[in-house]
Amino acid sequence: MKINWGTSIVLVFIAFISFILYFVIRMNTEKKYEHDLVVKDYYKQELAFQKEIDAEENSKSLNTNITVKKTDKGLVISFPKDKNYTKISGNIYLYRPSNENLDFKIPISLSESEFVIKGENMIEGRWNITIDWKYDNTPYMYKKSLTY
Repeated sequence: MKINWGTSIVLVFIAFISFILYFVIRMNTEKKYEHDLVVKDYYKQELAFQKEIDAEENSKSLNTNITVKKTDKGLVISFPKDKNYTKISGNIYLYRPSNENLDFKIPISLSESEFVIKGENMIEGRWNITIDWKYDNTPYMYKKSLTY
């Protein structure tokens, strides 16, 4: 049986489309290729977005803002020296974009103006840190992406 060039082009297109569809279906159905959402309660967090914007603006108006440094001890978070550290409360959120199982939250309890997150709690790679804190009932928020 002789196949002309038009038929062979159509067969090549069908084979290529089948090849691509096979990988698309495989990536969407296998558990090892699971894709995580950024956050599970996305819409709930979207409603609180204006409060977040206000807290970030409060943070930008400070004389000195929070600083985050990687040291031998781990991740050192320094709060402003002009604030009484005993009146600071809030949470530190560490979010790992590549794996939601590594995300964690730490309540802020200070015995000095610096807070240390030990290095054994952090795996090398990209982290998003969000520090949501209050001082004298004024909300502040600090956000930064860092590579540990």
